[in-house]
Amino acid sequence: MVSKAYSYQERLTVSQAQEVIYDFLLELVKTCSPDQVLTEFRHLFVKHDESTVSDTIPALHIILFANDEKEFRNTVKRSCYILVNNWEIERRYDAIQSLVDLFADRILYRPTFSPTLKRLRHWLLRFTKSQDFQDLKLFAARFSEERTINRPGEWANRYVPYLLAPQYVNQDNPIEQRRAARALSRRLKDKFKFDLAMYTAYSQGSKIEREHIKNPTFLGDDALRLVKAIVAKRGEFSYRNLARLFLEQVKGSNYAYFKDSLPFYLLYTVRANPITGQIQACLTERLEQIYGESDQDLLDNSLILRTCNRMIDCLMTEDRANPSQLFSLILSRGNSLTLAVILLKLILISRGSNLYLEVRIADLIRYYEQFPKEQCQWVINFLEVFRVTFAIFAENIEYNLVRVNEATPDAMVNNASLYMESQDQAKNEDWETFRIFSQMLYYPLRDNNPDLLQE
Repeated sequence: MVSKAYSYQERLTVSQAQEVIYDFLLELVKTCSPDQVLTEFRHLFVKHDESTVSDTIPALHIILFANDEKEFRNTVKRSCYILVNNWEIERRYDAIQSLVDLFADRILYRPTFSPTLKRLRHWLLRFTKSQDFQDLKLFAARFSEERTINRPGEWANRYVPYLLAPQYVNQDNPIEQRRAARALSRRLKDKFKFDLAMYTAYSQGSKIEREHIKNPTFLGDDALRLVKAIVAKRGEFSYRNLARLFLEQVKGSNYAYFKDSLPFYLLYTVRANPITGQIQACLTERLEQIYGESDQDLLDNSLILRTCNRMIDCLMTEDRANPSQLFSLILSRGNSLTLAVILLKLILISRGSNLYLEVRIADLIRYYEQFPKEQCQWVINFLEVFRVTFAIFAENIEYNLVRVNEATPDAMVNNASLYMESQDQAKNEDWETFRIFSQMLYYPLRDNNPDLLQE
């Protein structure tokens, strides 16, 4: 065994040794059960059983002897995501949790006289304390959501789809990690959209039906009223139509005209809200500061994308670590829906900004997760309203508001507009005159190439 390992070291570079491990795990995960795969993974990285006949132990020695912790960590990361990505496709989610649990093995703390084992265990323990390992744990978080959602600091597990966004837009991450993060995020979003559609359908039914349907939000009974209010905002002044009309209006103009017009478009449907003036002043000031050298240039998609991204910064987080002043101002006044609608209107004119927005959402969740749930109710309320708003405008679900008695539809639309502008709840008897019907249209095609984040 010693001579074989030595000859291996003579022949292979670190990158070639990494490929030996990746190829071995890829073949293993495609041909063996998860239990067998986990056993081999533990033998290689955790227990480090040198009695195995696999070439992966000598290959791992090459990586360890190179004394490059970064390359070792990259090896462990990519090895994990080769397994995660394949198990995600096969829906073997319990295996992902078991993989994460392997890194809690007490053998990593066992003293050893072997320099190789000492280095391996030290680096693995450092890996378990890194952000890379926290990213890996997100793939298992969905299994513990119900158990951890009320623990201090762990309410953020509810928002895994957004926390995954930084992983699949970061091109420094292994492609397996990006694909796995993208797939899980999409699946969890689809599940929320489906659960919301089911809730809106059955919560309006008989008492027995209501007792057996779970509200997928933290909004309680307000969730149904929120859905009705958003769906009622349709017709000539629907958000999609307003976005289309705005893009037609600014088409062929210079960039300065677009910047002057943007705040009016974003705030058109919330003019009655007392906070509108402050929001407009902040957005206008920010717009005056950006890309002034392009003011006389013809407007193009690149300028629209970059400007919408800057507006998202202004509304969410300017430094990608702390909430912006405008974000805190809007939510402290109880205007979660107003903020969600403004963000929606930005995405409707700049679809490419959606990923950018999700990463900024993740930044804010990371900031607030250090606090107990009780201190983050206003932020959690916004996240719930945001999820509902964007789920309703998903491309694969159609919501319809149908009148079930003699109430006047126009009155309902007026009440919806009032709700959208002031966020005061419309009269319950008005909302009871309408029912929500939802329909799944199709499931979006799944691609294997994660979208790139554009600045």
